[in-house]
Amino acid sequence: MFQQIRDDINSVFDRDPAARNWFEVLTTYPGLHALLFHRCNHWLWNKKLKWLARWMSTWSRWLTGIEIHPGAQIGQRFFIDHGMGVVIGETAKIGDDVTLYHGVTLGGTSWNKGKRHPTLEDDVIVGAGAKILGPFTVGKGAKIGSNAVVTKEVPAGATVVGIPGRIVMRAQPDMDDQEDFQVDPALREAAHKRFGFDAYGISQEMPDPVAKSIRGLLDHMHAVDERMGDICKALHRLDSNFREEDLPEIDGDDFPEDGDICTLCGLDEIGRKAASKKKQD
Repeated sequence: MFQQIRDDINSVFDRDPAARNWFEVLTTYPGLHALLFHRCNHWLWNKKLKWLARWMSTWSRWLTGIEIHPGAQIGQRFFIDHGMGVVIGETAKIGDDVTLYHGVTLGGTSWNKGKRHPTLEDDVIVGAGAKILGPFTVGKGAKIGSNAVVTKEVPAGATVVGIPGRIVMRAQPDMDDQEDFQVDPALREAAHKRFGFDAYGISQEMPDPVAKSIRGLLDHMHAVDERMGDICKALHRLDSNFREEDLPEIDGDDFPEDGDICTLCGLDEIGRKAASKKKQD
């Protein structure tokens, strides 16, 4: 048991550069306090002292702001950074070396008894505010982006972002058998540099498949618009009776602002280009 506590404390030093010494970690880290409470509560739960385990877990929630059901199974070197608002359900299973940030929910979507909360395999990282809901598995080494809502299984080594959660990167997308999958540290580091995974928010460089598709369609539409304009001018030169009509402009005010699809896909930029082209003509 003392070795387990030692490992839990060392995991703080490994994943939080702000940790300076053992005394500070033991006295000021609510995530560690909640985990130590849970170790005791889970032991009581397995000994059929369920009311006492629930009563102790309630006190732990009041003291730390972290709610962990005593029936949840948590592996070694589990780390909750900051921790406020974390909720872990009764049938949740968490592997080794898993990291959660504040506001994370491992919840259920059913009132039926039995397995109704997610399973997180080893080395999973869940960003702040993410919600993982349902009795499915998040594979080894997966990363869940900040504020993502995940309701279906996540393969090993994947990065998931958005609402609903969408996979934007997989370590080996064509691999069928995930049981013996081993995450390559070099691959994980390369993905980190490429996608800029951020536990507190989605990086601007992280791809969004929907926004990328819409952006491509809008670029294509803009190119077609320019080509049609050139064709109309050529027809007007050949036949002066040909009537050239302007296409309706794209008004950026008709679309949402502050980071919505307008900004993501450049609709406002297309509108400005169309207005500028009209003035030149």
